[in-house]
Amino acid sequence: MKVKVLSRNPDNYVRETNRDIHRVPRNYDPALHPFEAAREYTRAVNATKLERVFAKPFLGSLDGHRDGIHCMCKHPTSLLTLLSGCCDGEIRVWDLAHRQCKRTITAHTGFVRGICMRPQGDSFFSVGDDHTIKQWSMEAPGYGVEEEPINTILGKTVYISVDHHWRDAVFATCGQQVDIWDESRTDPIRSFTWGTDSIQSVKFNPVETNILGSCAVDRNIVLYDMRGSAPLRKVILEMRTNTIAWNPMEAFTFTAANEDHNLYTFDMRRLDMPVNVHMDHVSAVLDIDYAPTGKEFVSGSFDKTIRIFPHNKGRSREVYHTKRMQQVSCVKWSMDNKYILSGSDETNIRVWKARAAEKLGVMRPREEAATQYSEQLKEKFKHFPQVKRISRHRHVPRAIYTERKTIREQKESRRRKESNRRKHSKPGAVPFVPERKKHIVAEVQ
Repeated sequence: MKVKVLSRNPDNYVRETNRDIHRVPRNYDPALHPFEAAREYTRAVNATKLERVFAKPFLGSLDGHRDGIHCMCKHPTSLLTLLSGCCDGEIRVWDLAHRQCKRTITAHTGFVRGICMRPQGDSFFSVGDDHTIKQWSMEAPGYGVEEEPINTILGKTVYISVDHHWRDAVFATCGQQVDIWDESRTDPIRSFTWGTDSIQSVKFNPVETNILGSCAVDRNIVLYDMRGSAPLRKVILEMRTNTIAWNPMEAFTFTAANEDHNLYTFDMRRLDMPVNVHMDHVSAVLDIDYAPTGKEFVSGSFDKTIRIFPHNKGRSREVYHTKRMQQVSCVKWSMDNKYILSGSDETNIRVWKARAAEKLGVMRPREEAATQYSEQLKEKFKHFPQVKRISRHRHVPRAIYTERKTIREQKESRRRKESNRRKHSKPGAVPFVPERKKHIVAEVQ
């Protein structure tokens, strides 16, 4: 005997509240809705306008430092903990949920150049201008007990950056050379040099954990394998690179923040040409950090703005700025992919939303469904002129607006001059050079 049972979902016909309107069944046959596309286009335009109306990304600031913020570090296991290093040698541990400083450490004499956490999250390392590497416990000392590091290593030169291996008890520092250290030893287990200038940033690959990259003052980006005895290869750019960031989802990809206002995404298997050139800043890019999804990254610049770039596009999708914010020296993307943290020269750490118009907190099912529907409409009609114009428009400070206009005129002038030279020269004498190759001097292996 076959029994057919009626099965209905209460969400489709039960009201959420007594004051809510009754659900009405609807026939989705396209023949009955000849103006559906026109209605959806109007909804897409309205949804895009409302997104710009509700775009309020700034959430708050963390005050307390007495000098400019020079470096920051995320906790590997806790979303609520942030470490920041200051130009006066002070390190602070922050509780992001309450926006309060939990602990203050007078760590170094002079700048705190770099901070990195162990993967277990129980201690962290710091380097400074006083030629020392110090290891600190995340547990605060008891009341009345003086703050002392777990371990102190006195070096011969200034260490400018530090980064920890993603799995092993190994960390790397850079200064005059790149040193690989074991946590239990006071001498480096391996050292790499290539060139004579100082190295200002070093980063471990989060996927291929034995690979690390560094950028030097002599415009080089150098790749190393920790298991080898010599560097692997390097690429020379036209201007200096300030720092690099590895994509956490793609083992071969990293992005470099350069002094020529651009960011360059490279595939480490082929360094002679970047995969993408990200252009929107109008001054030197000082720091960069990837989202945990690997789909986007955030950059902080000397032009006092923060920009969010899709990893595969050349233009930023968002720009953040305030009247008081000065040069942005460090940026971090939170591990839950919801927030961005920035540290700048006027002693403040600011907390931003990763998506400016996103509503924080719990949403009802109907509200969530309406939000998803609006996102799909905006994606469907994103190439229409009116939707594209509204979604792309951003107000920027006058200084950035005029500087961007000047850069655009300079590029147009160079392009016109090259076109005229090509027009009045022998065919093939003035070759076409792609934008991706213009900024690369050479690759050395």
